[in-house]
Amino acid sequence: MIKDFIKGLWRENPILVQVLGMCPTLAVSTKAVFGFSMGLATTFVLISSSVTVALIKKLVPHEVRIATFTVIIATFVTCADYFLKANFYSISKALGPYVPLIVVNCIILGRAEVFASKQNVARSFLDALGMGCGFTLVLIVLGSIRELLGSGTIFNYAILGKGFEHWVVMALPAGAFITLGFLVGLFNWINQKWQR
Repeated sequence: MIKDFIKGLWRENPILVQVLGMCPTLAVSTKAVFGFSMGLATTFVLISSSVTVALIKKLVPHEVRIATFTVIIATFVTCADYFLKANFYSISKALGPYVPLIVVNCIILGRAEVFASKQNVARSFLDALGMGCGFTLVLIVLGSIRELLGSGTIFNYAILGKGFEHWVVMALPAGAFITLGFLVGLFNWINQKWQR
């Protein structure tokens, strides 16, 4: 069961391996706090929907399973969206439409269909937790790199001195593509070294 958790962190990481959830990954990773917030919201929805699907899988007719899973996911996304709006309005505003778009995130629907609908609650929980943590970690790393090079801070704490020339490109969409490309390349290089 531990493998169900660990695989989402590295071997089957949703961003670096499966290349899922690219829209929020590239759009909200301008700062580490935004990546962290989106990661937590996605993890909450992923865990809640996976556990719910695992609990009701025998009650759902095969013909309507995708529609049922989508309604379940949408319910938890609405909870996450309202929670952010009520308690962290500035973060909710910065994340914009990407929180409601969690409903159509391939990671969540994919895990519900491929894993949670076929496994027990405990394994579904660990799988969802691992995938959510893997997704969140990559968003934090991506956001931290872009924030550090773009404004000299990480989680709004000054890291680089005032003399550092900010890389404006890191605040732009091109910065997301460049940084993600380097992260995927580093990930693949590490995997090749481990396999030798």
